[in-house]
Amino acid sequence: MSDLENKKFPIGPFEAPENICDTTLDTYIKAIKDFPGKLKNLIEHFTDEQFDTPYREGGWTVRQLVNHIADSHANSFIRFKLALTEDNPTIKPYDEAKWAELQDSIHMPVKPAMRMIKGTHQRWTTLLKSLTNKQFERTFHHPEHNRNYNLRDNLALYVWHCNHHFTHIENLKKEKGW
Repeated sequence: MSDLENKKFPIGPFEAPENICDTTLDTYIKAIKDFPGKLKNLIEHFTDEQFDTPYREGGWTVRQLVNHIADSHANSFIRFKLALTEDNPTIKPYDEAKWAELQDSIHMPVKPAMRMIKGTHQRWTTLLKSLTNKQFERTFHHPEHNRNYNLRDNLALYVWHCNHHFTHIENLKKEKGW
């Protein structure tokens, strides 16, 4: 993998697990529960200059990453709820790159996004802990990918997503000696 690819995908691209057992599900739920605190600990002493530093050349700033996480995870939580209350609903895709260029993602302090992440993850964790195995098999349709995703696989994706962006910031912090 090239240096650029390593910076884009520091933990590698997402690979859907073939089988997600109950023990793995518990590990995933714990990762969703713990992520806001872990992220807060990573960035809590950042300055505005550090928040405005891209994690790689041509990449988003740390501020944009934190806002993206808030946006993305709120969308995922809503997709879970749609799948649990409707029969294979077609979800609304969004252009995450364009969202990251909006003023709230570029200029606002990260505190509101961190509050969103914390609240979303608290609610998501409560929801996840309540689901049966049958409910984890419920699906939603993603029209851009023209496929159905079950909640078990989508949870695996979002645990990867947490780790993916956390590692972007963690690697930048190490690289810069912050």
